[in-house]
Amino acid sequence: MKHAKCLLSTLMASAGLCLSGYVYAANDMVGGPAVHQLNFQTPVTSIAADIYELHVWMIAICVAIFIAVFGVMFYSILKHRKSVGHEAANFHESTTVEIAWTVVPFVIVVLMALPATKTVVAMKDTSNADITIKATGMQWKWGYDYLKGEGEGVAFLSALATPRDQINGKAPKGDNYLLEVDNPLVVPVNKKIRIVTTANDVIHAWGVPAFGVKQDAIPGFVRDTWFKAEKIGTYRGNCYELCGKEHAFMPIVVSVVSEEDYVKWVADKKHAMSAAADDPNKTWTVADLSARGEKVYAANCVACHQATGKGVPGAFPALDGSQVVNGMQDGQIAILLNGKNAMPGWKASLSDTEIAAVITYTRNSWTNKASDNIVQPAEVLAARK
Repeated sequence: MKHAKCLLSTLMASAGLCLSGYVYAANDMVGGPAVHQLNFQTPVTSIAADIYELHVWMIAICVAIFIAVFGVMFYSILKHRKSVGHEAANFHESTTVEIAWTVVPFVIVVLMALPATKTVVAMKDTSNADITIKATGMQWKWGYDYLKGEGEGVAFLSALATPRDQINGKAPKGDNYLLEVDNPLVVPVNKKIRIVTTANDVIHAWGVPAFGVKQDAIPGFVRDTWFKAEKIGTYRGNCYELCGKEHAFMPIVVSVVSEEDYVKWVADKKHAMSAAADDPNKTWTVADLSARGEKVYAANCVACHQATGKGVPGAFPALDGSQVVNGMQDGQIAILLNGKNAMPGWKASLSDTEIAAVITYTRNSWTNKASDNIVQPAEVLAARK
């Protein structure tokens, strides 16, 4: 009877879990955190290894101080207590004590500061980089531009690839939940990579724990950091500054490949960019632009303005019924290019055709009935000048 009750309780608990959401076994994430992980991720750069060694060294010093201080304290309490006949000493000053509690902490600080300073100086040395990449944070994705070295000219956006059904609890979560992207950053192994960070809207931060790298991306400022991955693989990080409601949804994924594979990736990426380049002077139909715009909207706008166009009250305005969307074309083009208030500018992130397409899509969607219901890429190009 007792066993039957236990079995019934177990079944009821399992049923409750199933009703409240999906039950699944968590697995270690490739290039990310492991199940029940208590320590740092395995370092794959010299800086990350130095940081790990510093961590162990500082912990060892703190433990030694803890043992010494509390050991003396408890020894004194036990061996020199009043109940065994000891009387408290009465003295005003002690030169020996003054010297001891000045010299000992100074030595401890030096032992901690010397290796830490060496590592911090090395972290800031971004000179002689093989490849320089600009990482631009934006709500809520990353833009990458290869500025110098092999791959110069390559540019793309990297956004969360986790399906919304997983986020909304309508599907079981994958092993790389919220730490997977559609376009990872690709770099060659054993090459010094300089990352230049900035942002389009608010403060973000670019970081990958396995690299020992974390650098703020601040609007209007340029910061930099570097890494040199010593092992081929996939490594994951995230935005480390609270940047808005989708802060948890802008991961960083870096794919470290062999030099041969990197050269091939660069060639394929440039070929794809060339093939995808649109002629801004091409004349489109409303249907074709709207179809293209729907994809641009889903990739870049839906997080703030929602799939329904209703926006987020008090945070992001509705596009359904918007005076801007239903008004003059010039005003909407200017906002898309340059931004306004919380709305970032998309001049650097989207092409003329993409901006024209998403404007056309919004003007022909939901309840919107704009009189000028199409914007051609040439009009956006003219507005850039």
